Amino acid sequence: MKGLPRRILVTGANGNLGRQLIQRLGDLPGEEEGKEGGEAPEVRALVRSEAAAERVRAIPVAHPPEVIVGDYTDPASMATAMAGCQGVVHLVGIIKETAHASYHAAHEETCRVLEAAGAEAGCKRIVYLSIFGSHKDASCSCLASKGVAEETLLEGRVPCTVIRVPMVLGPDDFASKSLCAQAQARLVPLVGGGATLQQPIDSRDLIEAILAALADESPTMFGLDLGGPECLSHRSLVERVAELHGGAPTIIPIPAALARLFAAAMERLSGDPPVTRAMLEILQHDDQLDPGPACQALGIQLTPLLDTLRATTGPGTRQDD
Repeated sequence: MKGLPRRILVTGANGNLGRQLIQRLGDLPGEEEGKEGGEAPEVRALVRSEAAAERVRAIPVAHPPEVIVGDYTDPASMATAMAGCQGVVHLVGIIKETAHASYHAAHEETCRVLEAAGAEAGCKRIVYLSIFGSHKDASCSCLASKGVAEETLLEGRVPCTVIRVPMVLGPDDFASKSLCAQAQARLVPLVGGGATLQQPIDSRDLIEAILAALADESPTMFGLDLGGPECLSHRSLVERVAELHGGAPTIIPIPAALARLFAAAMERLSGDPPVTRAMLEILQHDDQLDPGPACQALGIQLTPLLDTLRATTGPGTRQDD
């Protein structure tokens, strides 16, 4: 791997993946080949609140990041955070809109502001984490918004790598917790009986992909689809996790039409619904892709799915507590 940028900005740094990335970056010296005697990359984290900042400051890391509290859609905040950074990892995004958070602001506006600030600061590479299936013409409003955001960056002035991923499984994240809970339940209701295809990727593999993208010094724009090594139905995924716990839950099929009606009702009745129609579309989107080209381009290898499930959802993990 070529050398990483000297100073790296991570936006949305308080999320599970952001904190995992910061820990990986902060522990690089002495671990990466050829780094002996070198300096660790300086990491700057941009978050939206002081509570989020405290979560980042609490990361057990050899080289703590500089933490800035600001607004992702505010040009002045982004310019301050971007100053002096040669690389940026943009992790900001939502899968559910609320009365206080829109896809347009979270995706399109943050990328527009980021691109402008990056160009002004002379940034050498933006790495943007997106969702597999995103396209500006997608029927799902979330995927369409992500697609517009991608286009803003890929047609911008700063070299950019967009990494589109399906489900990400990592320590203490929502997807891992949900899978673990379903696997240990006696009865598990699943939309469509869990027929949706999924291709979960290990968060550790995604971190390596991000680091490889950051180290790219070329002026090329990339859009890469990266998933895990196996594609299987959600039902099969739940059953595999259940096997790790010695269980076999009974799957209760929920008609997709009924799930959509429920989501629509929740949107009308709540400013922060537990599920929306767009969120349901993302969760029910079939994820089936060939990860080979992305792995070759980034020079990474994928962790076997069983190893990922053992590490993130198996007995003794935090999700199992």
